[in-house]
Amino acid sequence: MSDEAWQVDLAPAAQRQLRKLPSDATARLRGPILALARDPRPAGAASLEGSLFWRLRAGDLRVVNGIDETEHRIVILRVARRSESTYRRVR
Repeated sequence: MSDEAWQVDLAPAAQRQLRKLPSDATARLRGPILALARDPRPAGAASLEGSLFWRLRAGDLRVVNGIDETEHRIVILRVARRSESTYRRVR
C-alpha cells in the first residue's frame, strides 16, 4: 500500500441512503468511510463473493464500495443495515 491518499466518492444512491439513516448511525459511519482514504481495505473489510466490490461493517450497518486501483479512487455504492437485500444487485 502506498502513502498516497485515496479519493472517496459517494454514489447518488449512497447519498440518499445516508440521508435516510438516523443521525447517530450516520455519525458511526463517518469514521470508517473517511478512513478508506488512508486504507481502501482496512481490517474487517471483505470482498463480496463473486464480485469486484468490497464490504465494510460498522456495527449493524454495511458500506458496499468499489475500488479503482488505477484512479486511486473508492466509490461508496450502498449504505444500509444488514439484511439480505443489502447486497442485492451489487454483484
